[in-house]
Amino acid sequence: MTAVHVPGIPVIEAGQLVSTSPATGVEAGRLPVATDVDVRQAVDRARVAGEWWAGLGFTGRRDRLLRWRALLAKRIEQLAEVVHAEGGKPVPDAIVEIVTAIEHIDWAARNAGRVLGPRRVRSRLILAEFSGHLEYQPYGVVGVIGPWNYPVFTPIGSAAYALAAGNAVVLKPSEYTPAVGQWLVDSFAEVVPEQQVFTAVHGLGDVGAALCRSGVDKLAFTGSTATARKVMAACAETLTPVLIEGGGKDAMIVDSDADLDAAAEACVWGGMTNAGQTCIGIERVYAVDSVFDTFVDKVVTRAGRLTVGPEGADIGPITMPKQIDVIRQHIDAAIASGGRAALGGPTAVQPPYVHPTVLVDVPEDSAAVQEETFGPTLTINRVRDADEAVTRANALPYGLGGSVFGRRRAVAIARRLRSGMASVNSTLTFAGMSTLPFGGVGDSGFGRIHGEDGLREFGRAKAITRRRARSLLPSMTFERTPTDMARLVKAIKVMYGR
Repeated sequence: MTAVHVPGIPVIEAGQLVSTSPATGVEAGRLPVATDVDVRQAVDRARVAGEWWAGLGFTGRRDRLLRWRALLAKRIEQLAEVVHAEGGKPVPDAIVEIVTAIEHIDWAARNAGRVLGPRRVRSRLILAEFSGHLEYQPYGVVGVIGPWNYPVFTPIGSAAYALAAGNAVVLKPSEYTPAVGQWLVDSFAEVVPEQQVFTAVHGLGDVGAALCRSGVDKLAFTGSTATARKVMAACAETLTPVLIEGGGKDAMIVDSDADLDAAAEACVWGGMTNAGQTCIGIERVYAVDSVFDTFVDKVVTRAGRLTVGPEGADIGPITMPKQIDVIRQHIDAAIASGGRAALGGPTAVQPPYVHPTVLVDVPEDSAAVQEETFGPTLTINRVRDADEAVTRANALPYGLGGSVFGRRRAVAIARRLRSGMASVNSTLTFAGMSTLPFGGVGDSGFGRIHGEDGLREFGRAKAITRRRARSLLPSMTFERTPTDMARLVKAIKVMYGR
């Protein structure tokens, strides 16, 4: 008899992790669950593979990563269908996600040698007889714990950069999207069949914990702030360094001189793409009083046109069923505390879907403003000016991304946001720009993926000095004389005593 599955709820059957569509309940993936021993053995195999992979050098890794990039590009529709079937994400949104991931693979592959390779570093006069050299050596094995909301883009944001840096990678995909993670691993194996350089282990949270304790040399995690703390605690047992992307509650500021049509369009996209299930999604908006009413009307008009459903719609189902309760609670609390639904509201929650909801005049201490909602909802509040908007935007412990719309002061306002990233007159664009680092501050985590900082995150800095001449001011030797020390003191006073 075929088991009946609750849509979207991962279950374990006969030692296998089963994932299902949150919209239909149709089985999307079935992967073997890893034991603690399995996880450790995967890491051990990856360590051997990593030595071979590092030995290919930057050029050899570049060629193979570019072949992987090409394979993903050729099969973009196939992968998008897997993402849609397993997580419910509309196919167009899945394609945008994959396109962004492909761009990051390409940039990491092409730039790793330049950023991480050996280079000469200028020495200073006090040690002029030595030359300085710097390079970034791979850690060995990097563990990656990925999320379900962007099961391609987010893991690749760590994995591609770690691979380009010369590491092997063991991925633990979210239990809600294991089939997507396995698809990525299998496609990589097609272009790198020699060794298991990029592998996956599957299961629930205990498998992620096992990966933290498995002997990986570094671990990159994306998920909730609460889980991030558990990951850090587990990794602390072995002093395993971690890179953390936690939750977010990103704000948009709309200044008095903003292009309101452009701001409204970007706000709806930033807040409701992927059904609002985006760590860097816009959840809070602060609009200056003089433009507030017009801006809200434009947002409501655009959001009201969005379609909701399983196929061909703008907004798909909520991937993680229990999140629907959080979304409902936030909407109810906002209304109960004096907020008003300009669009949607409590009736918008129709599991497994949530229809677009725009809440206005919500008190700042409401859960809808304070906590991550992760649904197609927006709170839009009126502020006197941009200064008040910045104060409110910075009031939460989160600090992932943000957005500012305006002309004269927009960039200056963006600089004042307590966040790792900000977009001016757009939303979310920093995620797709492969040349920029991605990451947050505060409860949103630390460390960076993407860009040069992202490459360096996956390499150990190795400093080397080399003597090239006799020391004119010998000091770091027991052969030094009182005369040498007198000359050294005199030189320091001349050089630095003014």
